[in-house]
Amino acid sequence: MSSVTDEIVRGIAQAAANAYDGALDDKGEPIKIGLKREEGDPVLDSRVMDGFKVRLDGEHLIVVYQSDIKLKDVHGGKFENELESTFADITKWLKKEYKKVTGKALSLSSGGDCDALVQSTSRVRVFVTATKKYKIGGLENVEDRLKPTKDRLDAKFRDFLEKSTDKRPRNDKRKNK
Repeated sequence: MSSVTDEIVRGIAQAAANAYDGALDDKGEPIKIGLKREEGDPVLDSRVMDGFKVRLDGEHLIVVYQSDIKLKDVHGGKFENELESTFADITKWLKKEYKKVTGKALSLSSGGDCDALVQSTSRVRVFVTATKKYKIGGLENVEDRLKPTKDRLDAKFRDFLEKSTDKRPRNDKRKNK
């Protein structure tokens, strides 16, 4: 990896690591990312379980958001918009934190809509896991692994066809067609 790429990856990792639940800013105040767990009083209100993590795949940053929400919120009609808004808040905070950590700007461009998996935990609550891909600007000498190349697909397909054989086991008594 080049030094620029290494610096970007380390900056993203440190910015994401600073987002743990209960983290405080320089003034001793709880950080505000835009997650549901930050709403309400931590002692008196019931806590909402949500959070995010990031991973890198080639030149893409993949943000994964998990939350425990009510089923009525999913069927309310604004669920996708709320997820997109949450991802916008997360990336805005990551960019700001990256700037604090490295002193440089982070360029992220959206790679499409978010993909959500909603799983039922009870008749009232569901668990959602949503992912969204962002292209990282400024990376050097990094292969785009999410974009399949024709050569790679052709080679894998040819390899699969070469494994074909007409050999049959000794105990196969069917007639040849």
